[in-house]
Amino acid sequence: MELILWRHAEAVEATTGQPDLKRRLSSRGEKQARHIADWLRRQLPKHLRILVSPALRCQQTAQALNLPFDIEPGIGTAADVADLLALADWPDGDGQRGSAVLLVGHQPTLGRLAALLLSGQEADWTIKKGALWWFSNRARAGETQTLLRAVVGPEMI
Repeated sequence: MELILWRHAEAVEATTGQPDLKRRLSSRGEKQARHIADWLRRQLPKHLRILVSPALRCQQTAQALNLPFDIEPGIGTAADVADLLALADWPDGDGQRGSAVLLVGHQPTLGRLAALLLSGQEADWTIKKGALWWFSNRARAGETQTLLRAVVGPEMI
């Protein structure tokens, strides 16, 4: 199974009275999302579920892929690591070879999940705006292993 974490791209600053969930991507954020989406489209596994936070900036980030996605409140700004793992069904997945889940969400939850997957403990790791972290899991000698396949930032493409 593959688990791809994509932090929303740069959004406009919040204005007084504007709900946080309505913040849009900035023009720079739109460009960041397109760059990552172009790279990601060439790499995508066959069976992909895309789950996106209800925040507009996350939806706009995911829209750059031009693929269908589900808006998932459990990935919102109040989500925790356990919520994301349950939604992704990590590490079990759907049992299909080449299956993957792409979560488009927020800090600090995505960074805390990345830390847990790589170190075994939640920690306050940072995933830059617009960046993507790609994990795989595999079984070796009866033990499940997590592999970091890629870390890609929009400025790298």
